[in-house]
Amino acid sequence: MQKGRLEAFSDGVLAIVITIMVLEIKVPHGDELSDLKPIIPVFLSYILSFIYLGIYWNNHHHLMHTVKEVSGGILWANLHLLFWLSLVPFVTGWMGENNFAPMTLALYGCILLLAAIAYFILQNRIIHVHGKDSLLAKAIGTDLKGYLSPVFYILGIISSFFIPWLAGAFYILVAFMWLIPDKRIERILREVEKKED
Repeated sequence: MQKGRLEAFSDGVLAIVITIMVLEIKVPHGDELSDLKPIIPVFLSYILSFIYLGIYWNNHHHLMHTVKEVSGGILWANLHLLFWLSLVPFVTGWMGENNFAPMTLALYGCILLLAAIAYFILQNRIIHVHGKDSLLAKAIGTDLKGYLSPVFYILGIISSFFIPWLAGAFYILVAFMWLIPDKRIERILREVEKKED
């Protein structure tokens, strides 16, 4: 199977997820700026989740540039990732509607953690199909960010019950770590193009 269909499906799902998420922001009754105050937590949670979905979309795009063939395992691993990402609107809305209450922060962190694990599984399936010397295997290397992210998510989940603002700080920290597109894959692809020229 060619990767184009997998990419198109993934892009479509992420576009729908973002659309659903923005529809969760209810328009306030009233025409004053002060009427927007009650939806500030919902809007802040939307911003964070939009950034996360953008990060996944961007990194998934880079990931797919290393794929030559798609196996059944890669398809299922990709669906697994999309499953967890499709739950982001629910946890985003719940967290925003309840002013970042501890349980909502914890569940938000759990979904982020499970999405990160699913992304790791997808990477490993691609490497399994393409080999230890594949472009992706070379690009990932030690993957420090990939190993640190779950640790910060777990710390965020735990701290959400004791120091809620710290949980938010951990989630924002991980987003900042990944905000810049993964240059490792771009660098490897450029090196391959230079060798081919």
